[in-house]
Amino acid sequence: MDEGDGMTEEHLTADLLEQLRAAARPEDYLLQGEAIDRELSDYLNELRKDRGMKRSAVVRESTVNETFVYDIFKGKSLPGRDNAIKLALALHCSLIETQRILRLAGVSELWPKRSRDAVIIWCIERGFTLAQCDDELYRLGERTLVNPEDGSE
Repeated sequence: MDEGDGMTEEHLTADLLEQLRAAARPEDYLLQGEAIDRELSDYLNELRKDRGMKRSAVVRESTVNETFVYDIFKGKSLPGRDNAIKLALALHCSLIETQRILRLAGVSELWPKRSRDAVIIWCIERGFTLAQCDDELYRLGERTLVNPEDGSE
């Protein structure tokens, strides 16, 4: 089942969980080849190539430090949560792709029960740019992604 990311076919997590639960032993599930050990850098590079973007365009659209972005794409560094979201917005990711980036970065996924996350999800679902998303966050009194007032990321 393709989740709209235009890349390799992957099954929904719920389906995989059901297969794992039904397996008599963990190795029975693992032998099916559904488990993947994907690195964030590999996934970001797939997304970038799928969209025909250069890394320089991702740097420009994400506003993340150029050296840091190149290190992330080379697998030398992992972004924090806000930087991962900025990269996802720069890559014009769907919500599923954004959540996957966050998981691979080792940070918490967007959660609609958090007001700031809800705004970001709403923006992603509508294909907003980083600047448009920040405008919505600011308008609603939430911490922006670019130049947040508390100095994080």
